[in-house]
Amino acid sequence: MRILVTGGGGREHTLVWKLLQSPKVEKVFVAPGNAGTALVAENLDIRLTDLEALGKAARDKGIDLVVVGPELPLSLGIVDYLDSLGIPAFGPTKAATQIESSKVFARNLMEKYGMPSPKGVVFASYPEAARYLERQQPPIVVKADGLAGGKGVIIADSMQKAKMALGDIMEAKIFGSAGDKVIIDEHVTGQEVSLIAFTDGKTISPMVPACDYKKIWDNDQGPNTGGMGSYSPPGFFPAQLVEKVSATILLPAIKAMANEGMPYKGVLYAGLMVTEKEPLVLEFNARFGDPETQVILPLLKTDLVDILLAVIQGNLNQVEAEWSTDACVGVVMASAGYPGSYKTGFPIKGLDEVDEDSLVFHAGTRLGDDGRIHTDGGRVLTVVASGKDIAEARQRVYRQLPNISFEGCHYRKDIALREIS
Repeated sequence: MRILVTGGGGREHTLVWKLLQSPKVEKVFVAPGNAGTALVAENLDIRLTDLEALGKAARDKGIDLVVVGPELPLSLGIVDYLDSLGIPAFGPTKAATQIESSKVFARNLMEKYGMPSPKGVVFASYPEAARYLERQQPPIVVKADGLAGGKGVIIADSMQKAKMALGDIMEAKIFGSAGDKVIIDEHVTGQEVSLIAFTDGKTISPMVPACDYKKIWDNDQGPNTGGMGSYSPPGFFPAQLVEKVSATILLPAIKAMANEGMPYKGVLYAGLMVTEKEPLVLEFNARFGDPETQVILPLLKTDLVDILLAVIQGNLNQVEAEWSTDACVGVVMASAGYPGSYKTGFPIKGLDEVDEDSLVFHAGTRLGDDGRIHTDGGRVLTVVASGKDIAEARQRVYRQLPNISFEGCHYRKDIALREIS
């Protein structure tokens, strides 16, 4: 098989790495890819928003399957477009992607079909939202409706910060039209976890659960990022909770989408808060998580291609996904200044000094004219290691990090620490 993966982050490098383990795969192309994917696959210089160019490349390269990484092309309808060309694509349709591309859509779905979630109110008017805000008690959760690169949810611990967040989203439009509507949610406490499942629209096949770290600094300080690290599996989320969430959230969501005339195929990601009472769904995403994918796919024993094809063909019930009982920890190495402004183009040293049993997934990297790998983004690398338990995996990954360096490099020192302390 010849496969095209769309995207250029750590998630996509991980997908490429896993797909290449399949004996069914002859060659993988990546659009646009990064320096890491260029070492194992063929990068194509195509923008994610250029659906026609992606379709043409798929035809010209004789692609048998397109695997869509990021949410943006899904929200633009890449799967619908490729389907119209007769090219099999893994991911939900444009209509089904609304479960991520519109938090208001998702909230309405949760409420209509009784999925356990925090209470919240939707606003399309800034003055109305501001008046409602005045009557709330911090902490307050303010969510932009549309896609905001993982940064559209602000948990404000003071009224001043809540007002600033609301103004930034609805008035200053820091997320553009994604902030035309907002949800003001009640703040719930507990432990956050991601449960992602493969689904063919009828059956769900949950992956191993994972936890990610959104804040830039240790102890969850500083602004939100796309994710600074992840680990799997969390000790506080055992098999019985996976079964409970599958029954109360994931399956109801799939049935709800079918009911609404938007059959959902691909991966469905539930961002959860495990409260003292029950797990609540905070949000849905319509694709593999990043950086969760980097610690989930190394634990998958089953051929990923078999699962993806079963999803597309609607016979996922005939494929049993087998998972390792090992633990996996991933730490993101980021550029100085991220998630604000940052410089790029710095050479990365030490990539060849990483142990063979560790993995380095590239995100913001590019091959320079000198043949060296340079930084080219905010999140640059995810370094990953597995072990018999979280403690061993964590020790292995943090042993590798000092070997790799680039100007201004920084990373969190506390990924998965709570599992062993």
